[in-house]
Amino acid sequence: MTAEAVPTPDAQPPGHKPAASKPAGAFAPLSNRLFAVLWVAAVLGNVGTFMRDVASAWLVLDLSGSPSTVALIQAAGSLPIFLLAIPAGVLSDIMDRRRMLIVIQCLLACVSAALMIQAWLGVASVASIAGLTFLGGVGAALMAPVWQSIVPELVPRGELKGAVALNSLGINIARAIGPAAGGAILAAAGAAATYAVDVSSYIIVIAALLWWRRTPDARDDLSEQFGGALRAGLRYARASKELHRVFLRAGLFFACASALWALLPIVAGPMLGGGPGFYGLLLGAVGAGAIGGATVLPHLRERLGADGLMLAAALVTAVVMGILALAPPRWLALPVLLGAGAAWIAVLTTLSATTQAILPNWVRGRGLALYLTVFNGALTAGSLGWGALADAIGVPATLWVSAAGLLAVAVLSRAVPLPEGEADLTPSNHWPEPLTAEPVRNDRGPVLITIEYRVAAADQHDFHAALRRLSEARRRDGAYAWGVSQDSGDPERVLEWFFVESWAEHQRQHRRVSHADADVQKEALAFHRGDGPPRVSHFLALEHGAGKAS
Repeated sequence: MTAEAVPTPDAQPPGHKPAASKPAGAFAPLSNRLFAVLWVAAVLGNVGTFMRDVASAWLVLDLSGSPSTVALIQAAGSLPIFLLAIPAGVLSDIMDRRRMLIVIQCLLACVSAALMIQAWLGVASVASIAGLTFLGGVGAALMAPVWQSIVPELVPRGELKGAVALNSLGINIARAIGPAAGGAILAAAGAAATYAVDVSSYIIVIAALLWWRRTPDARDDLSEQFGGALRAGLRYARASKELHRVFLRAGLFFACASALWALLPIVAGPMLGGGPGFYGLLLGAVGAGAIGGATVLPHLRERLGADGLMLAAALVTAVVMGILALAPPRWLALPVLLGAGAAWIAVLTTLSATTQAILPNWVRGRGLALYLTVFNGALTAGSLGWGALADAIGVPATLWVSAAGLLAVAVLSRAVPLPEGEADLTPSNHWPEPLTAEPVRNDRGPVLITIEYRVAAADQHDFHAALRRLSEARRRDGAYAWGVSQDSGDPERVLEWFFVESWAEHQRQHRRVSHADADVQKEALAFHRGDGPPRVSHFLALEHGAGKAS
């Protein structure tokens, strides 16, 4: 057993706010050579990916003509992200990110090469395209959290927001160029040529990553291993009510809006009478609308707020689906899809920015991976569901149903507002190292931590409310069980307790406590009426089996 007093903050007190840095220009990160090279390579790689997706969707449409089969291809690409995003987020925090990205790019290049060969030989089938699309989705699942995690390594801290915005812009530039270029090459030279261009784009990305000489991550005795890091990330997500609200809003919106993307090949072809080039133009219009929407988002967000922007985007998307359900002239479909692109980027940016704002750095990759899981899970389930419904009642009726569902979800979601994300989540570092009678092995555990307070009877209700807020922080940062108890013989003596799985995890917990957590702890400490600070004790499980805490 060890004991310590509840510490008071040192040089960085609770409520400390880091000094605000001067905002950098929107394109300032491109002056950094490393970021610029990788950014250009990423744009070219994404252009190739969108070209591949256009070729696969149209090839499957030619082979089957079934809405559910076309929707299956989108589901095959997004399902792996739903299944693998969480372990990918863990790997992004514990592996060499540069090497991991190179391996993933090689995998994706092999997938596109296989698609190219089977298209050239004329042996492509729905099953083979779906299987290779699934493998491509595996690569995308592994890559997404890793690529997001390297951005802070490429630019100074003051340019980080600009770099994130440029990455989003790059994706939408690729969305505007890739589908249109893919449709043109598909119409002129066939699917094999389209896939060949995609293969060359991966070679460019691999060359850029090989050129980057990344400094390996420093590791110490407290560096996380896969199993512990996975449990810590899931534990954080389970305890974070703010994250739950983001996940709920994302899941509901994307499940309804996925009908548009799942059925768009059918809309472009059988409904509007277009070919692969027209389908590429429609997807290009979505990308162009996203680029245009990104330029006005700051002004709209300032006027509408995050929830107002989400509502407006849902209304626009529902109107777009309603118009497409009427089978409008082809020329009208292009400006309509511009609106869809603007609404889509508004939702993606709002939800992603909110997720980033409520996640501390130590769990950022895993939190973003969980967001990707919800996002792609909703797209996968929605695509399969809307495809099956379209087989049963037709594409126009399905678009009407999805539009009505999106409107209902948008209105009802107003009761679950997005978190503001204004809390200071930087580490407070105000917990000193626990005192120990002798060295403790990192793997020893579980560890029981108790904090003994004295609280007047009149303050018990408010004190318990403060402790409940504090319990969320305890669970997020590492506790797998938490509780509060009262002495039956002395009701003013209150014991807060929580379990952490190991001594190493408790030391990591010390590093994770944020300034916002410290402020909540300060609220609870204000009710303590003892002669000194509350007493903190650490109880270690016995080394032998008997008496081990559970």
